[in-house]
Amino acid sequence: MKLKTHSFGFRLWMYFALFTAFIFIVLWLLQTVFLQSFYNDMVIRNTKNAAESIVDNSTSDDINDVIDDIAHDNSILVYITDEDGSLLYSSDEWGGMKKKTNVPDNSASKARKIEKRPGGYRSLPDEYDRFLKSLSESSDGTVELRDESYYVYGTYIDYYHSDKKAVLYVGATIEAVGSSVNIISMQLVWVTVLSVIVGIVLSMFIAKRFSSPVDRLSAKAKKLGEKDYENGYQKGFCTELDELSDTLDRTNKKLIESKEFQMELLANVSHDLRTPLTMIKGYAEMIRDISWEDEEQCGNDVAIIIKEADRLTALVNEILEYSELKSDGGPEPMEKTDLSRISSSAADSFKALKKPEGITVETDIEPGIFINGNEVRLQRALYNLMDNASRHAGSDKTIKVSLISRDRTAVLSVADHGEGIPKEEIDHIWDRYYTSRMRKGKGVSGLGLAIVKQITELHGGKCLVRSEKGKGSEFIIELPQIG
Repeated sequence: MKLKTHSFGFRLWMYFALFTAFIFIVLWLLQTVFLQSFYNDMVIRNTKNAAESIVDNSTSDDINDVIDDIAHDNSILVYITDEDGSLLYSSDEWGGMKKKTNVPDNSASKARKIEKRPGGYRSLPDEYDRFLKSLSESSDGTVELRDESYYVYGTYIDYYHSDKKAVLYVGATIEAVGSSVNIISMQLVWVTVLSVIVGIVLSMFIAKRFSSPVDRLSAKAKKLGEKDYENGYQKGFCTELDELSDTLDRTNKKLIESKEFQMELLANVSHDLRTPLTMIKGYAEMIRDISWEDEEQCGNDVAIIIKEADRLTALVNEILEYSELKSDGGPEPMEKTDLSRISSSAADSFKALKKPEGITVETDIEPGIFINGNEVRLQRALYNLMDNASRHAGSDKTIKVSLISRDRTAVLSVADHGEGIPKEEIDHIWDRYYTSRMRKGKGVSGLGLAIVKQITELHGGKCLVRSEKGKGSEFIIELPQIG
């Protein structure tokens, strides 16, 4: 596998190789350079612990058995003498004294045990006099002697088989590892060679295994927003990459929606923008060329210009508002909101606004209904529903605003008695620009109901429509209610 020096796979392989090299360096140091000193420290520690165990049990009647067991388990040499150097007892890893000296022995079992031990009597070491002298000169009653191959620890004890103070001598060899280092080094060479070969193969496999899903995600990211975007990544490798893949999918979906929105904006809104601009320009030219001397006609033309300018402003505002809602710039600020109060206030304001047009607004609003919401957004959604209903109010020019609580759900509805909506159009009535294209262009931009749906979804609710041809329509918003 060919890896680029700055690629994820190559860097992962390098880190793995460096980690392996570090492990082997530490292993070599421990098994060769530091092995002897580590072994010596362990032997000295064990020798001291053995001496402390002998001291702790020195006054018990089975002290000789204790010494034999300790000497055998720790491979040490133990002497017990009086202060003049006369041997009272000795033991090593093979057993204790076979030959009786001046050791008092009042136990039959002890005599039998001594008789059956192999080996003979072990004499005191040549440097024992120097050992006794060092011990007598010590300030704390203990002594430690050490050369390149041997370690000795000594102290005074109360020996069960002696009426006087006794001397404990414990010795251990500390050069045993030296002869094994060459064997260990040769073994390490073979282990290192085999481990490096296996490590290289294994690290390349791991690097490829980890880099492959990253490469697929990278290729996937390069096609974001394109028509041939494919989800070639197989989930299950690790949670973080699975979440990244899901994020890319959501991003791709939003990019596609953004592109579609832009195309629809150009295809639909450009026409809506062109119409009022053409009207404004045309009537302005009429004022300039024809009616500027006719005060009444000039006033009518100016009124048309103002109306078209207002329409243009409303269109731009709706486009900006819908774009803001779709931009997903962060969660909307929500708080406990009195939906009953908002509905009543919006209905009263709309009633006053539409009174010159002869629109009647009836209300049936249940008090004390609260939701977690954004008051400004909710007012906008209700205004859009009432504005839509007023344009399709029918001959009686009456709309009805209702709010009830049903199963812990706030149900807000706006009904009219107009021409109704054909069944084949109901499923598309909330789509952006649909009303502008299909319902005779009534409205500003065709975004009013799309804005209502977007606001409702931001509040965790849903939109419904009930309509019967020739009898009118009812637009319903259901929102989760709180106490």
